Amino acid sequence: MISKYTVSGMTCGNCVNHVTEEVSEVECVANVTVTLEDGSMLVESAERIPFDAIIEAVREAGSYSVVEA
Repeated sequence: MISKYTVSGMTCGNCVNHVTEEVSEVECVANVTVTLEDGSMLVESAERIPFDAIIEAVREAGSYSVVEA
């Protein structure tokens, strides 16, 4: 299953790395792809990840916000 999100507040490659690292640690996440240019984030998982878990992980990464795309 692939879920699509938009992350705002990222300004550089380090931001992308922080978001990727934190979201990758969410249970059941198999792969995360974050693109700085458009703020897109694709999360691949075997089952649906609760949006609250994604929100929490993005907040842990820094001053970013996330919405479902």
